This record gives sequence, structure tokens and C-alpha cells, in this order.
Amino acid sequence: MINYDFQNKPPLVLVVDDERALRLILHRAMEKEGYRVTEACNGQHCLDMCRQQVPDLILLDAMMPGLDGFSCCAQMKKLLGDNCPPILMITALDDQESVDRAFEAGATDYITKPIDWSLLSQRVNRLLTSRWGVTELQQKIQRECILTAQVEAANRGLQRLTSVDSVTQIANRYYFDEYLQREWNRLQKYQLYLSLILVCVHFPNANDEYQARDGYMRQFADTIYKSKHRGADFVASFDVEKFAIVLPNTQPEAALQIADNILFAVKALDVAHDATIGKFATFSLAVTSVIPSSELSVNKLISKAEKALSQVELQQAIAF
Repeated sequence: MINYDFQNKPPLVLVVDDERALRLILHRAMEKEGYRVTEACNGQHCLDMCRQQVPDLILLDAMMPGLDGFSCCAQMKKLLGDNCPPILMITALDDQESVDRAFEAGATDYITKPIDWSLLSQRVNRLLTSRWGVTELQQKIQRECILTAQVEAANRGLQRLTSVDSVTQIANRYYFDEYLQREWNRLQKYQLYLSLILVCVHFPNANDEYQARDGYMRQFADTIYKSKHRGADFVASFDVEKFAIVLPNTQPEAALQIADNILFAVKALDVAHDATIGKFATFSLAVTSVIPSSELSVNKLISKAEKALSQVELQQAIAF
């Protein structure tokens, strides 16, 4: 017997025949097999019942007055589409033309009158087993799709955690190092400039209210991010109060112009109303441009940029 939950919900078989006596015989035969059974007296009645509840299998007589079994089967397939249950056509016409008509109408299988009850039992069981297998496969695919979506969402969340700075919500130092190395390798191949801007924002008089300071760091990060010109330009959190901007294929003059734009944009920020930041903040930056080569390295570029930043005199004191 097929793998249905017979105790709670055995399969539902719809018997469709215009002869009441044959319906009764088929009804009892299906109940004996452990199925739930409903009846329809003609093709239209069958369609009406399936609109209310779709059975697990339909035993459909081919020759009925009005809407015959062939037309009913065709309309059933159109009405239910992929949700149409297996249709076992019952016919007294044991000829190839009737068989062809049954399959053309969408029947799953057929059996002839007089009915071989053992054969009927086997075919009903086979069709229901096949339907259960397809349903199980569809449910398994659906579960796997849901699981895959959940895993992908978790991976995206994990990737975000490992690549985004928690304070500024831009790329973190780990992702910066990875991106810089990748661009270094690419530009070394084509012998193009790679420019790096290091930006330092310092609140010398800030007290222990880090929440307010972190909020302004996010504002600085957003301002610097909006100052980049191209999609390849990359902004990251470099250190606690430092940002880095990677400018691939950018010559020194263009990098200096971008640095000026950043300086101008930051000056436009107004944090004077927050006493937790103090009366002023310092903002300094340094620009380093090189053509990657085998004599240099990413680490040397970063060291050069950090040294330039440390040697820069206070380029701008922003009074708040």
C-alpha cells in the first residue's frame, strides 16, 4: 500500500459514472482498499465537485450522456492544470481509437469493462503512489529552495559582518586590505597609477560619550563616500579615527582634486551644537600615488601613506 497517512487522511477517490449501480460497486471496492470515496453522476457534476475539493484520483467513465468522459477529462486538465489528479478512464470500448482519445484528453491510464477488480486495485495503487512520489519530490524541492535561500541570506549576513565596519557602516580594514591588494595586482599588470588617500578625523576634547562621536564618524564616512567619483573608487574604515580611499587608475593631480573635494565637503558639516564633541575637531589627509611594480608592495604603499599623514602639519582645524 502507498505511503499515505491512512489513519488521519487516506487518499480521496472520486467515482464518476452515470450508472448508479456501477458507482455503488466502485464506491465499495475503493472503500475496501482503505480510500475515502465521493461520487459524481456525470461529467459536469465531476467538474463542479473538483472546483470545491480536488480528489487524489478520479475514476471516470468514458461514455456518459451530456458531457462525456473524454470532454470532462479535457476540461479537468484545463481547469486544474498542474494540480490535476491522476484520471483513470473506464470504458467499454476496447479499441485503439478510444484509447487514443482517452490519452489525448489527458487521461493518465485506462481500464475496460467488464472491470478486472484486481487489475483496477493495482492501477489505482500505482497511480496514487506515483502522485504521492511527485508531491513528495515537489515538497522536497520546495524545502531545499527555502533552505538554500536561508543559507544564502546567512552567508550574505556573515559576509557583511566580516567586511563592514560596525561603527561607520562602510568597508572595514580587512576588506580594505583585500581590495587594495586586488587592485594593486591588476594595475601592476597594466602599469597604471594607484592613488591612496588617508584621512584622519580627531576629536581632541571629546569626553567619554562615544555614542555621539560614533554618530559623527558615520556622518564623516557618508560624506567621504559621496565624494568619490567612480564606482571603482573605494572608501573604507582604516583605523579608529581614520578613513582610506583607494583610487584605481587615478593620477596624482586627479587624486589631489578628490582630496580637495573631500576637505570641502567635511568643512560643510556642522557639529557645533553637541558639547560632547568639544569645541573643535582636527581633520587632516595625505595623498600617495604610485605605479605598482615588483620593487614596491601594498605594505610599502600603506607605510608611505601613513608616514605622509603623520608628517602632515595640521592642514585644517575645523572650529565647531
